[in-house]
Amino acid sequence: MNADPHDSLFDPLQPEHPGEWAMSLAVPADTGHLDELQGEGPHGLAPTWGDFFDHTGTEGLADLNRRAEALQRQIRDNGVTYNVYADESGLQRPWALDLFPMILAPQDWAQIEAGVLQRARLLNAMMADLYGPRELLKRALLPAALVQGHPGYLRAMQGMQPRGGTWLHIVGFDLAHGPDGRWWVVGQRTQAPSGLGYLLENRIAISRQFPKAFAGMKVQRLAASYRALMNGIKAMAPEGENARIALLTPGPYNETYFEHAYLARYLGLTLVEGNDLTVRDERLFLKTLAGLEPVHALIKRVDDQWLDPLELRTDSTLGVPGLLQVLRAGNLLLANAPGSAPLESSALLGFLPAISEHLLGEPLALPSLATWWCGEDAALRSVLPLLKDGVIKATYPHRASGGPETVIGQGLGARALDEWTGRLVRQPEQYTVQSWLPLSQTPTWTGDRLMPRSAMLRVFALADGAGSWRVLPGGLVRLAPRGQLVAAMQRGGSSADCWVLTEGAVDHTSLLQSQPSSFAIAQQKQPVTSRAAENLFWLGRYTERAENSVRLAEIVLDELEGEEPGTRALLTWLTEVSRENALVLADVPDAQQSPRVFARSLMANLAPHPQDPAAASSFSAGFNLRAIASAAAQVRERLSREHWNLIERAQAGFANSAARLLRDGDFTTGEAQLLLQEASQQLAAITGSQTDRMVRDDGWRLLSIGRHIERLATLSRALALGLETGSLHEPGGFEAMVALFDSTITFHAQYQQRRDMVALIDLLVLDRDNPRSLAWVVQTLRARLARLGQSVAPQDAELAHDLPDPATWQLAELSNWQRGPDGRRVWSALAQLLEDCETAAIDLSDEITRLHFSHADRRSQTLSI
Repeated sequence: MNADPHDSLFDPLQPEHPGEWAMSLAVPADTGHLDELQGEGPHGLAPTWGDFFDHTGTEGLADLNRRAEALQRQIRDNGVTYNVYADESGLQRPWALDLFPMILAPQDWAQIEAGVLQRARLLNAMMADLYGPRELLKRALLPAALVQGHPGYLRAMQGMQPRGGTWLHIVGFDLAHGPDGRWWVVGQRTQAPSGLGYLLENRIAISRQFPKAFAGMKVQRLAASYRALMNGIKAMAPEGENARIALLTPGPYNETYFEHAYLARYLGLTLVEGNDLTVRDERLFLKTLAGLEPVHALIKRVDDQWLDPLELRTDSTLGVPGLLQVLRAGNLLLANAPGSAPLESSALLGFLPAISEHLLGEPLALPSLATWWCGEDAALRSVLPLLKDGVIKATYPHRASGGPETVIGQGLGARALDEWTGRLVRQPEQYTVQSWLPLSQTPTWTGDRLMPRSAMLRVFALADGAGSWRVLPGGLVRLAPRGQLVAAMQRGGSSADCWVLTEGAVDHTSLLQSQPSSFAIAQQKQPVTSRAAENLFWLGRYTERAENSVRLAEIVLDELEGEEPGTRALLTWLTEVSRENALVLADVPDAQQSPRVFARSLMANLAPHPQDPAAASSFSAGFNLRAIASAAAQVRERLSREHWNLIERAQAGFANSAARLLRDGDFTTGEAQLLLQEASQQLAAITGSQTDRMVRDDGWRLLSIGRHIERLATLSRALALGLETGSLHEPGGFEAMVALFDSTITFHAQYQQRRDMVALIDLLVLDRDNPRSLAWVVQTLRARLARLGQSVAPQDAELAHDLPDPATWQLAELSNWQRGPDGRRVWSALAQLLEDCETAAIDLSDEITRLHFSHADRRSQTLSI
């Protein structure tokens, strides 16, 4: 044994056999719960776990803490997140994944697979009946209140015929392993089942930690099932193999958004939000930079009632107006078909045995937990004495009053039990009671022990053709926190991988085998949606705006806190440019009247708390950093992991540091300058990621155009104010302007100590090798627009011609000045050029928005069918 003697798990007195060692570290499962670890194999282990530890070996067991740390680092670095509603610490937290998988023997999986396939067929047949002949209601096999009284029953779907006769393409079933060793169905998800992306990430992460065990135990792979799902959708969708498939997400604020982006990348789909899509002539189209492109199939991660504000919830901003009409016309495959919410009700489980006999002519292969819908008087009378040993659930989503949707009877005292009995008697149809099943407990790693935790398994049936399904050989395991009875991610639970062992050959199918040839892929380009393009455009603008605001704030503090007081002209320029860039509030005394108040106001305005009334009119550095993060979140799937992490750290770090300094009440200029320096460094790294780490497609060109529009408008206006205030004719104002253009080192290297206007105009206006000069910015804008005109719309090239042409700018003309009536120098040609540049930047921004981000003007669109 070659374990490191410094490892906390290494003990020369421990047993040599890994299985015996594992049992010495294991804590037994709680009384009444099935222990997945223990069994009749050697050393008291279940055979599957004995095999796992044999492959892991004693060295592997001694290395568990390092593997656990590597796993957490991988999850963090990959940006795998999940939003916990009850977590007040922030919007998202890292995905929680345990080191050990749940392991299913072939015989267990065979039982699960047969039962899940049967239930997928049954639920699909139920959908066809509920929105067709409604025989189940006529024969009283289902109470009408559970269907037509359910808020998720969509009357707009009545008479609808989905393509291929398949209503449900993806169905999730929540299973529990009971103390008797049987698998029980606890619930089912049919609207937009989550987990298909997270279980993929879990599989990749855990298989890397235990590669020998994963290969040696013949764990069945997952790719073939995803491939079958995509092939099945294409076979049933309009256009067949050439169908464009998109994945509809509610957006980055949804708790499972990471999964949406992950699945879209893995399956090669376009990730879209509702406002990316539009309906024209009973067809669904994707808004792209190049115009409207048809969408033939949509995998939705939006609950049904939000899909179409014209026919469903009128307040929805997540769906697409007219989507149901596209379905009626047969021009779209929607996975899953809307209207399945009643199938998710816990009350339905009690009626499925009889329904299965009626629709399929066979009993259920997988049993459901005993379930009583209290809306039936006999069921209510039967279940009231059993509440202490049952689980109370809401029959309809969000309609039960007076408590959470799931209440475990064992946790209720006598008074609470009486209160719940009263609720059930007063509103019986609102509640369903399910028998309590102690969940099996699977081993997890805590750092020095194998600790059992209650587990729930979600498995998925995926449609691989018309009326045909297959079960994904694996699943998403949800682990309850230690000491709790409910395994739910939204209540702070964690997850585990699920290994399904096979006695036959492992399927090594790759998803790439279902894709076009490499040559065909090379010729394809993923469309850039208008929403993504708009967010990239504003990501560029806010990045540039943040850099400018940080740099300007540094200049203002340096000047106001310097040893020599600034001149009247310089202080006037600092005041005007600070106000125009929203570094200070409008009612703050100017820098000449009260330099200290002006500086303190600027520092307090760097990052006010979002709930501070002043924050509503604050657009300083902190606001711009938040805006960067917001725009980046909308296009996270297009950003590298490092790029996204940089943005998150910059925004959160600046906000937290500024809040701490403001809270302490002693916010010194030195501390503010240090804060700004750190932000400047992080923004430089973000800019580097945008410049060097992003594919230079049309989306990137819009990002670059946004940056340069912002740069042109900001610097042109700042330079114009320098002329108006006269600050450029003084050493302090001259140096401040060069610093704002981020050209101090270049200027002094080229011109030494000269501080005349000719040198300044040459470097800051005309030098096409200086990326901060106006000529370089305009030149770059013209080039980006010309390239965009070749690939997207000819109008972009026309916009380039509307910009000022740096080739016509002459140093002699711009350097020429006249004496004004007041004796001051007037730089008419330069002032006019600066005004033209600022106006051109504003006009270009408006034209880009009209041309690419709004599809209301049909004259500017191409329409592909």
